[in-house]
Amino acid sequence: MMPPRYTKLVDSLPATVPFVGPETQERDRGAPFAARLGANESVFGPSPKALAAMRDADAEIWKYGDSTSHDLRHALAAHHGVGPDNIVVGEGIDGLLGYLVRLVVEPGDTVVTSAGAYPTFNYHVVGHGGVLDMLPFRDDREDLPALVARATEAGAKLVYLANPDNPMGSYWSGAEIAAALDALGDGTLMVLDEAYGEFAPDDAVLPLDVTDDRVIRMRTFSKAYGLAGARVGYAIGAAPLIRSFEKIRNHFGMNRSAQIAALAALEDQDYLAQVLAQVETARAGITRIAAANGLTALPSATNFVTVDCGGTGDLARAVVKALGARGVFVRMPFVAPEDRCIRISCGRAEDLAVLEAELPAALAEARTAV
Repeated sequence: MMPPRYTKLVDSLPATVPFVGPETQERDRGAPFAARLGANESVFGPSPKALAAMRDADAEIWKYGDSTSHDLRHALAAHHGVGPDNIVVGEGIDGLLGYLVRLVVEPGDTVVTSAGAYPTFNYHVVGHGGVLDMLPFRDDREDLPALVARATEAGAKLVYLANPDNPMGSYWSGAEIAAALDALGDGTLMVLDEAYGEFAPDDAVLPLDVTDDRVIRMRTFSKAYGLAGARVGYAIGAAPLIRSFEKIRNHFGMNRSAQIAALAALEDQDYLAQVLAQVETARAGITRIAAANGLTALPSATNFVTVDCGGTGDLARAVVKALGARGVFVRMPFVAPEDRCIRISCGRAEDLAVLEAELPAALAEARTAV
């Protein structure tokens, strides 16, 4: 029997996934994690109003979702002070990144990003035959001037910047990004991943007219709004670019109940403010726990804290492994020298109590192992 006739590109790619999920790790270890602090989800959960709206919507789950996400898209436009034609809703930022790469990247096209930045973006680029040009971080944040210079020099189709950044939690000011855009070569589009934008200081916001076609901004309901499992993201950009998504996106890809829950979450800004306060408290708690164990917490503009373990990537990997064996799920940067760190998502008091109890023994085991 003849196997499927894959494209040459697919045949050339290894079978990889960007992340190994916590559920897979729990199955491998034969037990659930006591503290799930690795995926940067919001353990504080979504607005009760969003949960109620989702439960009500589930009674009509036999219906397809609104293919235009009309109500959510218009509410997002009002929230950001832009027009509905400047918003496209999709299956999380991951889905929207895939659509964007499909829109502009052809085999052989150069795409510039940072080594160690969000791997799902890289996964999409390689999957469409793009050529990744990756630059190192500088001073534990993405090197914005170098990214722009390299993209301009190479005539890159896309240049990717997460602001605030994952996995380090650092950020560039909106004014600095706006200035960098003025140095960007013609025809290069900046992908500004603002997944953690709600947690960032006010000066991180890009002060730019939405009609500017040099940048597209990605946002999500997975982080601050606590709806990671619902897979709702959106992009903000110039109307002609946003219209282009209509040519290739999955028009019925959005879950009906998820759209309705996201709208209710957006409308409950009081609950969002409570979550942001809880995240701030948790960041302080993780910083305190790190210091008590002789570790250094890096400044964070996100819902996680990156902690410098004071050694090499081998030590950090050993710490992640030792914590996992003790029921604490955390992750770490993949690329040196940032891989000297571990990354701990903000959690409830009971989650951080587990971390505090298990970290000393995990550190001792890790230090012995390396």
